[in-house]
Amino acid sequence: MEQELKGHFDEFDKPEVIRRKLLPWWIKVFCWIFMIMTICALGSLVVNLFVPNVNLSLYGFSSDTAYSGTGLFIIAVMLLKGFAAYLLWFEKPNAIMIAKIDAIVGIVICVASMFILPFSSGKDHFSFRLEILLLIPYYMKINKIEYEWDNLETI
Repeated sequence: MEQELKGHFDEFDKPEVIRRKLLPWWIKVFCWIFMIMTICALGSLVVNLFVPNVNLSLYGFSSDTAYSGTGLFIIAVMLLKGFAAYLLWFEKPNAIMIAKIDAIVGIVICVASMFILPFSSGKDHFSFRLEILLLIPYYMKINKIEYEWDNLETI
């Protein structure tokens, strides 16, 4: 009888494995920032129904309204970033794959913003996007922890 009870309670003795511990502090901070910014981006869709100008800006792209091509593009990118942050924070199995997609999309958008946007809009100056200095280490760190993240068993 005692063995039978012990067998049922063995899973409570397992140490809790938390994937979040694999993330450095700066990624944890950005997870919260991007989850909050995603809520704000979605809120801009509602606010823009009542207020004519809602300023949105990300990676060098900016818009005065949420209901323009650029505005919807910015909101879509924010939704991707917020989704990746949510998955990382709540330790979902597919979080690393989505975070890598998020980083690659961010890098591509930054490069486009630096090299294509200035010349297509008639501006003759180069503008370096500082975001790329965080996106590259973000991708590298996510890539580095991928194996351990995927092979941890959570309760």
